[in-house]
Amino acid sequence: MDKMSANYKFNEPELINELYQYIADTYTKHYVGPDNIQAFELIASAGHGVGFTIGDIIKYAARYGKKNGRNRQDLLKILHYGILALYIHDKENNNGN
Repeated sequence: MDKMSANYKFNEPELINELYQYIADTYTKHYVGPDNIQAFELIASAGHGVGFTIGDIIKYAARYGKKNGRNRQDLLKILHYGILALYIHDKENNNGN
């Protein structure tokens, strides 16, 4: 079954699209250095990418419901950091694109 013919029950296509847009918007909001390098790139290049992303997943999961209530942004950040963790994992294990 391909992704277009799946019977989604939980609004996944719309939520994935929202996550995609959230991630795209972050590229205009991050602090970058003079060479347009994000801090995460430096962290990952030093070998701390997965640990950093897992730490941020824990941070945003722990604050969900505490800072600004049940903040949807925290959930989007958790998912974004999960994607970054997958990227680093694949890169470090030579199974990424």
